[in-house]
Amino acid sequence: MKTSLPKDPVMLLSVINTKLRDYYENLHQLCEDLELSQDELCRTLEQIDYQYDAGQNQFV
Repeated sequence: MKTSLPKDPVMLLSVINTKLRDYYENLHQLCEDLELSQDELCRTLEQIDYQYDAGQNQFV
């Protein structure tokens, strides 16, 4: 990941969900804007049993 996001998955979850809620319509836009690998982000958050829900635009 190219941006300075937390390495800890729980902290990362909080930051990503906040950004999704406040600034982005979907995960693709967030990843594109922040130059993140969507697959890598999803794998990281899957380690703590969270998956992206497009309907809620959040990791749940």
